[in-house]
Amino acid sequence: MFRRGLLYLSESSGAKKLLTGTPLTRTMSLRFVPGERVEDLIGAVREANAQGLKVTANYLGEAVTNRQQAQAAADTYLEVLDRTDREGLDASISLKFTQMGQDIDDAFLRENLGRVLQRADDAGIFVRFDMESSAYVQRTLDAFEALWRDGWRNIGVVLQAYMRRTAGDVARMNELGARVRLCKGAYREPPEVALQDMAAIRKNFAELMQVLLRDGVLPGIATHDERLVDATVRFVRREGIDPSRFEFQMLYGVRRDLQQRLVEQGYTVRVYVPFGEKWYPYLMRRLAERPENVAFMVESMVKESPLGVLFGSSTPGGRTSGSGGSGNSGRSGGSHG
Repeated sequence: MFRRGLLYLSESSGAKKLLTGTPLTRTMSLRFVPGERVEDLIGAVREANAQGLKVTANYLGEAVTNRQQAQAAADTYLEVLDRTDREGLDASISLKFTQMGQDIDDAFLRENLGRVLQRADDAGIFVRFDMESSAYVQRTLDAFEALWRDGWRNIGVVLQAYMRRTAGDVARMNELGARVRLCKGAYREPPEVALQDMAAIRKNFAELMQVLLRDGVLPGIATHDERLVDATVRFVRREGIDPSRFEFQMLYGVRRDLQQRLVEQGYTVRVYVPFGEKWYPYLMRRLAERPENVAFMVESMVKESPLGVLFGSSTPGGRTSGSGGSGNSGRSGGSHG
């Protein structure tokens, strides 16, 4: 019920108007979104790289129906690619077809997206296509396969473990040789298309993870659920799968301790760093993924408030700011669920 309520708030224009006008909500969003400008993103990428983390950069936005907005989104990605290439940063990009104009016109989408794909290809930078709600799953995969047939190979897609169809989609992407990021899923979906029970979602995630690690191409295992992280580590050790054959992928904003622990164990960790003005629905979906995300942000804000300064930086349970969720400059990393 709590999760569904937050997902409802992510889609409510009334709730958005009310909540985005409060400094508290904007402060909360900084736990997951480093800022609204490209410069904010680049600073976060530099910091992550310095900690041994790779990055996927995402300019927040979807469901664009205006040509100028879609072109502006592409222009922003071109700026990100230019900065990343010029500074030699270790970062790929992640975007949505609807952000590039899928709901406007197919020819326009090809032209607008083509600018981004070509610049990324010239710079040797990988492009990931984020998955959207169930209404767009087939359209996303169709558009992805069309690009694959056109010869683009610096591209990959995201699949969601809570979707009932995903086993078939994983098999298809493995057949193509396309790179997949596997996450739990963060949209509010009906029971007929998506699993609703978290235990069932975890079970499906674990099964799909094994298929991707055995048969896939450099899959991204996107979770900060320690049960699933541990299951992944046990599986690769048992099967003798080299850590260079996959990545753990986690969201900016939660569990930097887990990220660093995995890096120290020799695993590749890529952090998904979003930025932009469209932070509100993203924040609500992140909160919905795990109730612990709400507690983490409240705890962090208390530590940084005048009250927290007065009583010191220790957190409930005796943990300090260096032992759990928060990181340098108030930033921390997390996962896709």
